[in-house]
Amino acid sequence: MTAPTPAPGTTGSATADLQALRSWLFVPGDSERKQDKALATEADALILDLEDSVAPARLPAARDLVAQRLRAGSRAGPQLWVRVHAPESELLRPDLDAIFAGGAPDGVVLPKVSAPAEIAHAARYLAMLETQVSRAPGSTRLLVIATETPAGVLALPSYPAALASMPAVAARLAGLTWGAEDLSAALGALGRRDAAGELTLTFRLARTNCLLAAAALNVQAVDGVYTDFRDTSGLRRELEDARRDGFSGKLAIHPEQIATINAAFVPTDAECAAAERVVAAFATAAEAGVVSLDGRMIDRPHLLQAQRILAMAQRSQRGS
Repeated sequence: MTAPTPAPGTTGSATADLQALRSWLFVPGDSERKQDKALATEADALILDLEDSVAPARLPAARDLVAQRLRAGSRAGPQLWVRVHAPESELLRPDLDAIFAGGAPDGVVLPKVSAPAEIAHAARYLAMLETQVSRAPGSTRLLVIATETPAGVLALPSYPAALASMPAVAARLAGLTWGAEDLSAALGALGRRDAAGELTLTFRLARTNCLLAAAALNVQAVDGVYTDFRDTSGLRRELEDARRDGFSGKLAIHPEQIATINAAFVPTDAECAAAERVVAAFATAAEAGVVSLDGRMIDRPHLLQAQRILAMAQRSQRGS
């Protein structure tokens, strides 16, 4: 892919895309072998898991291993994030204490969040830990899994107003993602897809609320996992839907999914060329709200989308 021309005046969501992490790979916190294998992948971020993939009896060992991994200090390769237990769980603080005893992660993944107040609860404890280890205040980012409980799905429309009143908490928020497995269990749903293979209305609602809330907050929207890691064609179709709708990254459960996910979030040469022409058209008419290009009128939303595409291309090139 040819190098895109830098997008002038890139702001808002295009700026967010410059920081977007395309692939987020879950790795059990208690498996050194799987962590070593994951570190050798092209994943943008690893999620060292202390929650669902670790049996309760193995949690102390997982905390120790994750702390050791973080204690290694400076490193190349994927960012290291840690999924801890839910904010309302009595296990959250011991999880955070253990990992900060090793060294602070790039970020924390918060599962089973049911309300913005729970994000604030975790953020306050992170602030205290950052002070104890002399880490820059607010430097530990948060990725919130926002749809694993029915209350969480219903709460998503309240996120923008709630977080506007908590600027220190909002500043930590890197993104929102969604999950269907725990929500399905909470609902007692017998399935998440209809006979045609499409998500049923309830799960489309969860996905859509997550996407809209992320856009309203100007943070990354990360699509949920595709659980059949052997079905590359199915993953590719789901990625096409995700990128079309506005997601800029996707959770992964297996290293074999990483290459497909990363490729899906790299704009094509044709997309970049078209975006560059839109940016150039507005550059020649800086004060105009509407310009003509190829016989059609385009306005500022077209410019913002073009900037988003070029920013994503630049991010992909730096990560390659």
